[in-house]
Amino acid sequence: MRYLIIDDDSVFAATLARAFERRGHDAATAENLSEALHWLAEFQPDRIVLDLKLGSESGLSVLRKLLDQKQDAQILMLTAYSSIPTAVEAIKLGARNYLCKPASAQEIIAAFDNRTPDEAIPLQKQPTSVNRVEWEHIQRVLQQHDGNVSATARALGMHRRTLQRKLQKRPVKH
Repeated sequence: MRYLIIDDDSVFAATLARAFERRGHDAATAENLSEALHWLAEFQPDRIVLDLKLGSESGLSVLRKLLDQKQDAQILMLTAYSSIPTAVEAIKLGARNYLCKPASAQEIIAAFDNRTPDEAIPLQKQPTSVNRVEWEHIQRVLQQHDGNVSATARALGMHRRTLQRKLQKRPVKH
C-alpha cells in the first residue's frame, strides 16, 4: 500500500511515515494542499491520512479537493480536535473513517481495513460535559462559517480574541 500523510506537524507526519514503512508500505508526507496535490499525481497513493487542522486550511475543504482530483481515494481523517460535527461532515464528504489523535500506524491501518460497523461500541457512562458541548457548538458554528473566526465570533456573540483563545485550547474530554 502507498500512504500519503497530510499533516502540518512535520515531525508527526515523518514518524507516521516511518511506522508505515516499517510495516512494508510506501509513504510520503505533505504539509498543505499544494504539496498534497503534487504527491497525489506523482506518488499515486492508495490511502490518504488527512489532518483536520492544516494551519489555516480546513482538512474538510482539503478532503473535498482531494476527492475532486481522485474520486476513488480512500481518505481517513485524523485529528486532535475531534468533534461530532466534524466527524459527521468528514464522513458525508467521503472520508472512509475518522480517528482521534494519538493513533498508531496499526490503528490507522485497521481503520482503513475495517468497514464493518461496531454495534458493541461502549456507551458513555456520564452525559457530555457542558464544556465539551460548548466546544462542539463552537466547532459547528466555525464550520458553518467556513473557518472564518470573525464571522463565527459575531454569530456566537463573543469577542473574536476570546474565540481565538478557545480555539487554541485542546478539546475538552467528554
